Amino acid sequence: MTLDAAGTLAIDPLLDDAGTRIIVCCGSGGVGKTTTAAALGVRAAERGRKVVVLTIDPARRLAQSMGIDSLDNTPRRVKDVEGEGELHAMMLDMKRTFDEIVEAHADPERAKAILTNPFYQSLSAGFAGTQEYMAMEKLGQLRARDEWDLIVVDTPPSRSALDFLDAPKRLGSFLDGKFIKLLMAPAKMGGRAGMKFLNVGMSMMTGTLGKLLGGPFLHDVQTFVAAMDTMFGGFRTRADATYRLLQAPGTAFLVVAAPERDALREAAYFVERLAADDMPLAGLVLNRVHGSAAARLSAERALAAAESLEEDGAVESAENSVEISAEKRAENLDERGIVDQEGGKAGGRGSSVSSPEAAQSVKSVKSVQPNKTAEPVETSGLSEAAESVNHAPSADDSVERLTAGLLRLHAERMQVLAREQRTRDRFAALHPEVKVAEVTALPGDVHDLAGLRTIGDRLAAGGSPAGAA
Repeated sequence: MTLDAAGTLAIDPLLDDAGTRIIVCCGSGGVGKTTTAAALGVRAAERGRKVVVLTIDPARRLAQSMGIDSLDNTPRRVKDVEGEGELHAMMLDMKRTFDEIVEAHADPERAKAILTNPFYQSLSAGFAGTQEYMAMEKLGQLRARDEWDLIVVDTPPSRSALDFLDAPKRLGSFLDGKFIKLLMAPAKMGGRAGMKFLNVGMSMMTGTLGKLLGGPFLHDVQTFVAAMDTMFGGFRTRADATYRLLQAPGTAFLVVAAPERDALREAAYFVERLAADDMPLAGLVLNRVHGSAAARLSAERALAAAESLEEDGAVESAENSVEISAEKRAENLDERGIVDQEGGKAGGRGSSVSSPEAAQSVKSVKSVQPNKTAEPVETSGLSEAAESVNHAPSADDSVERLTAGLLRLHAERMQVLAREQRTRDRFAALHPEVKVAEVTALPGDVHDLAGLRTIGDRLAAGGSPAGAA
């Protein structure tokens, strides 16, 4: 079974459908979610839709690829988009989103008290789960404005990418928890009952917590809870509304993965989790899939051919060396040679030539190289020079070595293709119902609109690259 058995994910009909209002890209880290989200946004805009891309990934690649100096909590118009549509992009500012909620749902005096509260400042800047909840809030705000035809959401990496699905439930548990109720009780209860509760229960709790957390910190928490009391219900209501929005027919989830074992294992987790939460899954985007234009040549045949060429080249090189050595010996015995091969005519290393015949050879060298000073001839030095000539590769030998190297590279590529196919087949066996769009790997990184258009084209093509099946 291959991924093609489930059918190819049709990207363009998804983007063109006016009923599709939200696309959420989720997946593990490093699989290209940000690039996929941006490419979808560009393609949808250039096909006539008004699009905003929201990323909650702290990486700046999205802004760079779209030619924007920086992204913030306000949608920015992307220039140089072709066609009649519009493209806007923004990056979630968690703290600023929280501040906007407080300012919108509290009177100025209470809002000021909340915004300056030390506990609130810590909570809004990085409390566990705050980012995911704020992403839900921002998505709800964008959808409520009804200003864009399509919202594309880029999620954080790893399994935390689905944490925003749990945000309403976690927030409700936190707000309805016993700890919060105890902190809110003194403000809600009045008269002697309130004083009695405060004197008995709260004194015990605050005494213990004061030792663990510190008195000033506990006071900040109580002040924050008292100021936020009237807003807690609004948090729950909006979060629940956004959760239902994610389950609505106008939303489509795309799981993004690479053709690697760990990434597809995470993709399987996402698929199962989305199904359990009744979230509408559009399909799987498989990035960086390798292919080959010479897929008919298997890895085994390529390796065998490379070994054969290398063996033939070694034999031919040895034969050439023998022939060249024989020729050199013949030249040395020629009357024009510069090395006298007769016995006793050449001394050891560094010795001068004293025989009349050797003197005549040196004279011959001087006549060929008039600018050189006459020096004693060393037979060992000439032998080393001849040796280097003997081992110089011929043109045919260089071609054979290059061909063998290319065959080995092709064999490695085909082995990668086979490994990717086995991994994809395992995923398809687990989830045969999931449609897939495969994106062939690019030779470099995407860093501009042209690169995003290329990714969009490959997303729309969606089929397996050559040699992938």
